[in-house]
Amino acid sequence: MPSAVEGSEGGEEGEILRYEEAEDDNVSPTDLSELLKEGTKESHDRAENTQFVKDFLKGRIKKELFKLATVALYFTYSALEEEMDHNKDSPVFAPLYFPVELHRREALVKDLKYFYGEDWKEKIQCSEATQHYVDRIHHVGQHEPELLVAHAYTRYMGDLSGGQVLKKVAQRALKLPSTEEGIQFYVFDNISNAQQFKQLYRARMNALDLDKNTKERIVEEANRAFRFNMQVFDELDRIGQSLAEAAQDGGFPVHDGKGDLRKCPYYADKLAGPAGPGCPYRAAAALAKQPLVQLLLAACVAAAAGAAAWYLM
Repeated sequence: MPSAVEGSEGGEEGEILRYEEAEDDNVSPTDLSELLKEGTKESHDRAENTQFVKDFLKGRIKKELFKLATVALYFTYSALEEEMDHNKDSPVFAPLYFPVELHRREALVKDLKYFYGEDWKEKIQCSEATQHYVDRIHHVGQHEPELLVAHAYTRYMGDLSGGQVLKKVAQRALKLPSTEEGIQFYVFDNISNAQQFKQLYRARMNALDLDKNTKERIVEEANRAFRFNMQVFDELDRIGQSLAEAAQDGGFPVHDGKGDLRKCPYYADKLAGPAGPGCPYRAAAALAKQPLVQLLLAACVAAAAGAAAWYLM
């Protein structure tokens, strides 16, 4: 769910997530786009430094976590686009209503079908952190529609910017098809030039008839949206840690879960029961936990490292 970009995929982590690629000489410091840019910088920095985002940018993203992130996006965009549809004629939001160009729900449905199958609806549920985000979007849409600007800006401008970096990272790290199954969320078929569209979108934001107080409330709401996103990131990170711990407790998965489990010798102990043969991998792992063995292994590693360093001099 990370947002926006400035620079390239190979840049520093702290420079990956940004909304503005270039300065616009035609904007005023009191324009909403500028107020949002300046007023959310700190939130950008915090979002960039969540563990989930840093791992994602380095290509360290588990497929299961990516699937759960896609689920969170589905519920978030379903709520956002429902409220945008309800307020498409409201003067405080109508100029930013671009359903053909921007709406992501149908793209996310395609991704969920790819990951979960045709019965995907029965296999997903809205997480606690995502539900808080969804509840806020519905509240805003029903009671303070002018604040929808903040949520739309935070999501869509990020999708058109840093989202395109994340698309490449996910496709490579998860070995997804080159035909873009699983990452349709990041594909905007109806926008031929993302930079030009973002300039149009910012110009539309700046043309909204809003007083100073309303603009300040929109900036505050944008920061709130970032906090919701970070809570989702933290939730995903906790899930990722629990997955890692589960794998560690049960030993590294040797069998991929497909085919006949009996053909995997390392699972013979499970099939044979308590009296059956033990798993050689687990036996080796248990031996490696002994202090003396760990000391010997450390000495071997140090010797090997020293030899390699000498060879490369």
